[in-house]
Amino acid sequence: MKCDICGKTPQFGHNVSHSKRHTNRQWTPNIHPVTLTIDGKPKKMKLCTRCLRTQHKLAKLSSPSAP
Repeated sequence: MKCDICGKTPQFGHNVSHSKRHTNRQWTPNIHPVTLTIDGKPKKMKLCTRCLRTQHKLAKLSSPSAP
């Protein structure tokens, strides 16, 4: 899984138990399928929640506000 905007991918590391035994583990980004309107056309993308939040904020700023 990879974010289509920022390119965030899973990261790897170790679980470390009380006895200091290391086992492999993986941290995955929180990816969601969304449909964004780009140049007036809907486009399906996979975004991490950070990029989704940023896109939401940018959409609020660019849309004309009602009086």
